[in-house]
Amino acid sequence: MGDQDLPGVLVSGLEGPHGICEDHIGDLQKHFTLITLQEFLENNTRFGPKVQAVYIWGGKPAVTQELLQSLPSLKIIASAGAGLDHLDLKLIASCGVKVANTPQAVSSPTADMGMALLLAAARRVVEGHRLAIAPDTENFSTNWMGQEVTGATLGIIGMGSIGYKIAQRARAFEMKILYHNRKRRKLEEEEAVGATYCESLDDLLQRSDFVLLAVSLTPQTQRLIGKRELNLMKPTAILVNIGRGLLVDQDALVQALQTGVIKGAALDVTHPEPLPRDHPLLKLENVTLTPHAGSATHQARRQMMENLVASILASLHGLPIPNEVRLNWDNSVA
Repeated sequence: MGDQDLPGVLVSGLEGPHGICEDHIGDLQKHFTLITLQEFLENNTRFGPKVQAVYIWGGKPAVTQELLQSLPSLKIIASAGAGLDHLDLKLIASCGVKVANTPQAVSSPTADMGMALLLAAARRVVEGHRLAIAPDTENFSTNWMGQEVTGATLGIIGMGSIGYKIAQRARAFEMKILYHNRKRRKLEEEEAVGATYCESLDDLLQRSDFVLLAVSLTPQTQRLIGKRELNLMKPTAILVNIGRGLLVDQDALVQALQTGVIKGAALDVTHPEPLPRDHPLLKLENVTLTPHAGSATHQARRQMMENLVASILASLHGLPIPNEVRLNWDNSVA
């Protein structure tokens, strides 16, 4: 079967910061004819009917109603990662198009990033690095200190696969683990990691030394952490966010960090990304920022690509789709 006979898959691009991973192009081209968004926009009458799948990498290309209407042969949208807040699932379902993502591929590396941020913020690793390399540093103060992690209380908000893997890692640090979740975990799952369920979010916030956000962004969780919630936290507490930037009211967070309401924050996600270069979060010493890199390992990204390929091929062959995203009657994700 020649390249022209392979199913067409729409991708954002083949190079640049918003293109698909260049290391994956050869593997993808074994199965698909890759059509870039630019090619499609320049000649959508030619390429539109050929596209049977949209391959979303880094949230791109954006799936709009206009795009969906111009892809008459579209069967599936395969989106890298676990988050779905960039997709209008109700709109996509109304077009008879399936959706798949890659939650298993991202859970371990994202949990690793959560613990890395927690440790970095607690022990002031970034501040310490700056101090150690500063040209005017002549000695190291014995009284330059961070926060203890061992034995501290970690409150996890969102106990899905990522949150649970964080709990597994935190247990190795002898942390006391609290969690708040839409649904309580099974008793044996709680016992396996030593986690205690907090039905009340307020209770978790008041008791935790570290509060870690690993929850999906939905209309219900947007600005889940605002001024009121930050005021409930301990003044020695550190907020870690590996979910989505919009989970937190950033203006309230800036004020809390500036006024000592909480001790610090470690954020892999913000809104927008990247932040404007004059944003106050970029100027605070008690903030650790990373560039939304939770799943950014070579191994995880390859597994994500392989999972997307498997989902697309299953859809095109009429087989059960691995990691298919299904909607409940109320349009929430099943």
